[in-house]
Formats: sequence, structure tokens, C-alpha cells
Amino acid sequence: MDQRSEVRNFLVSRRERLTPEQAGVQFHGGKRRVKGLRREEVAMLAAVSTDYYTRLERGDLTGVSEAVLESLARALKLDESERAHLFNLARAAAGERRSAPTTSRPRRPGGLVREGVQRMLDSIQAPAYVRNQRMDLLAFNRMGRALFADALTDPSVGFNLARYLFLDPRAREFYVHWDAIARDSVAALRIAAGSNPYDQGLTDLVGQLSMQSDEFRTWWA
Repeated sequence: MDQRSEVRNFLVSRRERLTPEQAGVQFHGGKRRVKGLRREEVAMLAAVSTDYYTRLERGDLTGVSEAVLESLARALKLDESERAHLFNLARAAAGERRSAPTTSRPRRPGGLVREGVQRMLDSIQAPAYVRNQRMDLLAFNRMGRALFADALTDPSVGFNLARYLFLDPRAREFYVHWDAIARDSVAALRIAAGSNPYDQGLTDLVGQLSMQSDEFRTWWA
């Protein structure tokens, strides 16, 4: 999905989920032809013109100020992760790219994190780990490794928490509140995708999860 389509789908889906009552828009009855709010209603709530909001919803976030983004986030009642995603989409539209991690980057001796980070993990008297934005687990302390022992049977294969959550049946028994944790992981990956939309590893991960997990595909959309 290209960046403009991502913006369009995001704004349309957030507008359509809000009723006039939820948004505080006065509605005098009669049949509404649209699902959720109308574009002009969102524009009014965000204090911008209808034409300007229509441009945004068509996928063009270039040159949008932070003040307008904040107003739009309030108008659409975005939660924290959705607000962060909106701002990341705007940064991507402005061409502010962050370098994606590459597999050719040399690894540090003994692991993927600095020795000081590993020592800090080892000093924690509870299961602990370090992960990146793609939810790859990079390092564990002894208790953390024991916690995921069943899933870490092959040391040559990297462990990704999102893959474990959605593709390993054991995760649903491992996590008492699997549904909430799985939804949070989708939100975390959404933020990662917005902040670094050119991360091929993340794109591949989302593609795999979307193909193999109905829940992930539904929540991602």
C-alpha cells in the first residue's frame, strides 16, 4: 500500500467509526447517507475548511502543520497510538525518512546489544528482554530466556514477539489477556510503520502476519 492510500484509509476509517453523538455534532434526525461523520462535520470540528480536509482525506498530508494535526486528532478522537500514527504519516509525507535497519550491519561481539545493556538485563531479578520496533527480541536475561523457553528451541532462528503472538498457538495459553496484548502489538507495529515506512523487514513481517492471521489482518485494517 502506498503512502497516500495509507493516509486515505486511515482518515476515512476513523471518520466512519464516529457517530454525530460521539463527536458532539448536533443532529436533527432524518436519514444520513454516510457511515459515521460527514467530511464537512470533521472539518468543522477540526476548524479547517471542507475543501482542505477533503484534500487531507485524499491522502495529501504535505505541509500540514502540527496545530492542524492536533485539531484533527481531537476531532476524530484518536487515541495515543493513532495520534502518533497520524503524525508519523505526516512526517513520511514530508519526506523525513529514517534509515531502516539492514541485515548487513555488523553485529556486536556476543550478541545484538551492547555489553552494558546485557549486564543491565542480567542484574534484573525478573524476566526481562530488549526488543526493537519490529518486535524482534534482541537480548534476554536468564529468567527472560527461561520464560520463553518453549519458543526459543532453535537458537539459529530469531524470535519475533508479533509472530509468536499471532502464529504460535501456544501464545494464547501463555498470555492470560491475549486479545488485549495482541491488539497492543498491532498498534506498536502501526507506530513503527509510520515512523519508518521504508523498513523492508517490517513490511515483510506485516505481509506475513496479514496472510496467515485473520485477527492481525482485521486489526491492521
